[in-house]
Amino acid sequence: MQPKYKRVLLKLSGEALAGDRHFGLNEEVISEVVDQLVRVHGMGVEIALVIGGGNFWRGRQGTNMDRTTADHMGMLATVMNSLAMMDAIEKRGIPTRVQTALNMVSVAEPYILRKALRHFEKGRIVIMACGTGNPYCSTDTAAAQRACEIDADVLLMAKNVDGIYDSDPRTNPDAKKYEHLTFREVVNGGLKAMDATAATMCMENNIPVLAFALGEKDSILRAVLGEKLGTLISND
Repeated sequence: MQPKYKRVLLKLSGEALAGDRHFGLNEEVISEVVDQLVRVHGMGVEIALVIGGGNFWRGRQGTNMDRTTADHMGMLATVMNSLAMMDAIEKRGIPTRVQTALNMVSVAEPYILRKALRHFEKGRIVIMACGTGNPYCSTDTAAAQRACEIDADVLLMAKNVDGIYDSDPRTNPDAKKYEHLTFREVVNGGLKAMDATAATMCMENNIPVLAFALGEKDSILRAVLGEKLGTLISND
């Protein structure tokens, strides 16, 4: 099997790692993700990961907490997910590094682009935590920024639904799924595929985005191989 992409950035939602429990970490889900990453890595594909933190903390969670404080708590949640994923991957024999946008050198490296690129050369998987390191920025924006910085061939967004719809398919049985969208359609249409900042960043740097369901069988592997699934977002 020949991969379509040489270097990918995979964005995983924290909620997806929780599985049916909707909180914390689901070992079965993590094991399935790692199984696919091992196979993709074995094809010579360079892999970076950005993981959300919604399985531990999401937004202000209905409180009146200061937005900056809440966002920093969310960044810490991404570190927990990243360390868990690193541990699971390394148990399968693949060296992995966690890099954080906030300085916490006791548990992970600081995010340095040249160091990340060197890890790719050494055959390591790189997990990029803490988002951009700035409040008021989503992990979608962080994933888009990191994808641009490492010059990824594609940004893979593994979600809880199998693509992008014109309305919520969980509440509207007649929701229409899109197979392809342009970034302008996503931004101008206010579609909830990814936030506007992330979409604009990928548009300006010509990084295609593939949104697909993490729960589908071998979906990460199939995405890297270029199979038709989910919704592709590009400039044309």
